[in-house]
Amino acid sequence: MTTPLLDTLALKAAPGNAALVVIDVQNDFVADGGFFARIGADVGFIQQSVPPLERLIESARAAGVLVVFVQAIYDPPDLSAAMRERNARTGSTLPRCLTGSWGADFYRVRPQATDVVIIKHRYSAMTDPALPALLRERGIQSLLLTGVATDTCVESTARDAYFADWYVTLVADCCAAASRGDHEGVLPRFSRDYGLVTTAQAVIDTWAA
Repeated sequence: MTTPLLDTLALKAAPGNAALVVIDVQNDFVADGGFFARIGADVGFIQQSVPPLERLIESARAAGVLVVFVQAIYDPPDLSAAMRERNARTGSTLPRCLTGSWGADFYRVRPQATDVVIIKHRYSAMTDPALPALLRERGIQSLLLTGVATDTCVESTARDAYFADWYVTLVADCCAAASRGDHEGVLPRFSRDYGLVTTAQAVIDTWAA
């Protein structure tokens, strides 16, 4: 028997099919004075993604869509040799997202009792078995991806999820990167190779309908 395709945004976003995944919306990556700001990233551009994300999260909860917050924690014991080599080679030695720190805390968005929080120590949230296990347990087929940074942690999560047979949709105005160019460079490649690229309002409209 052929599995029916989720071939429209309405099906990909439908309660029961979908989870809204909020990746690394944390002070170190979004706030003035955080890690990204200190290395020269355009946090003003990143902050523009937060109001539509807040509306999307609120609408997802109202529609009964599972909301998953992904929180990066990069304590020194969590870093692999490859990560330490990369940091040294690029001069990226400032600490970020340490357990219990202001930088690791969420920026403006907050998990509620009905939401799930997944901790990750790598770019992709799918590298922690807790997330794939949760999605399978809940019967989730489709991920609506948001957060920071579009070209690293969001795209890495999307790729790994797609390779493991989940539908992936990028909610473009709810994502951002260290520069507008880094963000916009992802969009045509994502649409071509992985899944839909859409907006918060388009997703909200499907739930309203």
